Amino acid sequence: MLNRRQIRIKVMQTIYSFQGGEGDDFGKEQKFLLQSMDNMYNLYLLLLSILIELQKKADDHLDRSSKKYLATSEDKNPNRKLVNNEVLQKLINNEPFQEAMADRHIRNWELDDEYIDVLFKELMKSDLYKDYMKTKTSTFQEDKEFVIDLFKEIIAPNEKLYDYLEDKNLTWLDDLPLVNTVILKLLRKVKAKSNDEFFLPPLFKDLDDKDYAVALFKKTLLNQSSYAKIIEEKTQNWDADRIAIIDTVLLKMAMCELQKFPTIPVKVTINEYLEIAKEYSTPKSSIFINGILDKLVKEYEDQGNLNKIGRGLM
Repeated sequence: MLNRRQIRIKVMQTIYSFQGGEGDDFGKEQKFLLQSMDNMYNLYLLLLSILIELQKKADDHLDRSSKKYLATSEDKNPNRKLVNNEVLQKLINNEPFQEAMADRHIRNWELDDEYIDVLFKELMKSDLYKDYMKTKTSTFQEDKEFVIDLFKEIIAPNEKLYDYLEDKNLTWLDDLPLVNTVILKLLRKVKAKSNDEFFLPPLFKDLDDKDYAVALFKKTLLNQSSYAKIIEEKTQNWDADRIAIIDTVLLKMAMCELQKFPTIPVKVTINEYLEIAKEYSTPKSSIFINGILDKLVKEYEDQGNLNKIGRGLM
């Protein structure tokens, strides 16, 4: 689920908030880093569980309609296509998913049901719902396409949901685009025979990614004085007050990768930090960072200090 760019962003945010020096204990910050990454999985479960809650809401709506004093024949024999949607049923009957929710104590929609109401009302008045309910039966593929559109058009862009997530956890706003993308990819790939573990992807592709996150964080902080000195030398013609703090953090992390991570290609390091700078820093930051890193790489190459192993890593 977490890609390397997201890991770099998490490390950047943690280092940005760090106020200590190389000799200080940064165990608290490392714990925050790991929790920040783990919380991303909570966001994934929370967003995907909205689909379950909407199905429950639809089922409850049909049940209450059938019990109305002046219930019509349509109320008594409703179209249950949404309730019986096969993809939603796979989620509702997914015991490992429910266990993961319980283990992480994710009960938001029990406490904040009004947000599900908002989404349900928006769904009910949408053309997406009306078109889907024109028939009473559908194939698994049709059910899947409906759920994909439901998430993409109703859930993901909802502003009230966005505000709610921001209030619950500030780091979730940075995680939201990636988590939404992960959910949509899974929904597009789900099959009728997909097992229950399908909707529980690992947070990290492998242990190497988790180790990379901790190592990048630690090694950057342990060498921050020397990196700061290098940045100062390379920016003598710049007004120090005009250099964004985020740019300094990104430069330190990039230098750390260039020197301490021999298996990461130089181009990958540079490109990743330039993209992060474009998103999180000033409009001119990527140009500034690119200029500094370009000079450093040439110096490291001339001095033989660019420690890269494997073909194509330069």
